[in-house]
Amino acid sequence: MTVRFSILAAGAICAAAASAHAQSGFDDVVQAEVLQGWDLPDGRRVAALRLTLAPGWKTYWRAPGDAGIPPHFDWGRARNLRDVSVTWPTPNVYVEYGLRSIGYTGQVVIPVYVTPARAGKPVRLRSTMSLGVCAEVCLPHQIEFDTLLDAPDASPTPAIVAALADVPYSASEAGVSAATCTLRPTDRGMQIEARVTLPDTGGREVAVIEPGVPGVWVSEAKTTRRGGTVTAVSEMVHQKGGAFGVDRSNVRITILGGHYAVDIKGCTGS
Repeated sequence: MTVRFSILAAGAICAAAASAHAQSGFDDVVQAEVLQGWDLPDGRRVAALRLTLAPGWKTYWRAPGDAGIPPHFDWGRARNLRDVSVTWPTPNVYVEYGLRSIGYTGQVVIPVYVTPARAGKPVRLRSTMSLGVCAEVCLPHQIEFDTLLDAPDASPTPAIVAALADVPYSASEAGVSAATCTLRPTDRGMQIEARVTLPDTGGREVAVIEPGVPGVWVSEAKTTRRGGTVTAVSEMVHQKGGAFGVDRSNVRITILGGHYAVDIKGCTGS
């Protein structure tokens, strides 16, 4: 079962947007639906959002890169919702005009694990997803959805199963034997150097560092591999300026390789 909902375009934000384009021409760049999913034995439900983008358009991963627009979910209007966890399939890396962005083209299914506040009762999944979509122009969008998850079903949904199979490997699954982070103060903030020891993930490897600190901007990581170790270096600056702290246990390092991706949660001091 799927439930369709509306897409609200908020207007162009890229300077590259040409005045000859009418806003009505962007109404159908992304279509969306909620996949009801199935119930788990522990009381949670696996549902998903399926986004279908028009040819030539892309949207962004949770860490979109310097040229991307980060997605955001507001679950404040949901009912009977204790917790929700979003699971992102492995994204693609794009380089345009010298800038790197990370996201998806075509179609992407984004699984969500939903925990009800009252077990066994329907969840009203009422929320807003803010996201960006880009082609020659970039548009911020809002997806408003209001779905009642009330159809008991233990049968896995094939599209969601496929999306879950496409998530990055965990550190243990990928054979990561060490992940260290070195932090150094800079004039504007802090530099982080992550070193991850793991087997080659294939092709050109791109590392993404997420510090786990709200309001901190992170530069595109300079990624190199020597033997069995990937080194990634990023600059971090707080959006409001000033000092900030980083808890290494909250640092998240994702390595996107040509064959597979790896999600490393936490690092230790060097």
